[in-house]
Amino acid sequence: MSLLYLHFESDERVGRLNKLAKSGAHIIVTEPRWPGFWELAKREKPIAVAVDFSHAPSHALETADYIAKARETKETPLFLLRVPEDRMDAVRKRLSQASIVTEAELAERLGVMEREALARALEKKEAAAVARRTASAAKKAATKLAAGQTRPPARKEPVRAAAPAKKKPAPPAKKALPKKKNAPKKSAAKKESVEAARRSRKRKATAGQRPMAGSATELTLPGSPKAHSP
Repeated sequence: MSLLYLHFESDERVGRLNKLAKSGAHIIVTEPRWPGFWELAKREKPIAVAVDFSHAPSHALETADYIAKARETKETPLFLLRVPEDRMDAVRKRLSQASIVTEAELAERLGVMEREALARALEKKEAAAVARRTASAAKKAATKLAAGQTRPPARKEPVRAAAPAKKKPAPPAKKALPKKKNAPKKSAAKKESVEAARRSRKRKATAGQRPMAGSATELTLPGSPKAHSP
């Protein structure tokens, strides 16, 4: 932040610069000659411009008038120092937005402007930091959202067609077994068994009967001589 001070080179210029420097502002001094002062003004972009009328007041008036109307500097505060009394009306008419001040008044005004400029710079810095954080958060959110939307779907394994089941060979046909004859019923077998047992007992009883009295019985054993009765 600086003050552009337009003053022709002279013995008084150094003392006047020292008074203005007490404000704490950075003072850039040059003569009001075209185009040097204008190129300097565009390059430095000072917070204010001060034109000293102590030497060549007509030339100083034209210089101040150009600065007040130029697009690059028309919004820059303009201060006029040591304006001659006979030029006061003309200066106020042509440069109504300019302030006519002394070195002490200008130094005080510069101090206030310096503090205000610092406060504005701090506000801009903080606003820029907030804007960067907001933009960063928005960018992260957008990136996250885009990543969620563009994430490739989960890869699905191709469904393989089931292989046709192999048919098991049919078992060889069983040979038909000959039909078994119906076994005799249990009751018939039991009846025959009882009957056989009865016949067996009957034979045994007949064989064991003794000969009746008065009869002679000849018993002949095979391989033996016949027995004679007495």
